[in-house]
Amino acid sequence: QVQLQESGPGLVKPSQTLSLTCDVSGASFTTNYWSWIRQPPGKALEWMGAIYGDTTYYSPSLKSRTSISRDTSKNQFTLQLSSVTPEDTAVYYCKLVQSGLPYWGQGTQVTVSS
Repeated sequence: QVQLQESGPGLVKPSQTLSLTCDVSGASFTTNYWSWIRQPPGKALEWMGAIYGDTTYYSPSLKSRTSISRDTSKNQFTLQLSSVTPEDTAVYYCKLVQSGLPYWGQGTQVTVSS
């Protein structure tokens, strides 16, 4: 059974770096598509970036501030977003596509505020 669980600080101050972790069980890291997606309040889902195989992809609008990586020894998938502003306040999700099927974490709320 595939399970994903996001974790990280619920509150981050402006200009700091947001770091989130997605703990994964029941899935293969090396053959699947892993992504981070967020949803700001009252707005649509926004794709932030993904890892597929050995290649990492980023949203052009976030590329300069985003870093996505994975640690197969820990079964973790991570997101770092630097220089955050209140506009980065959102629910952040990790998502896996395995054998054509999507799996989502439950999401974690991140608020950027001083």
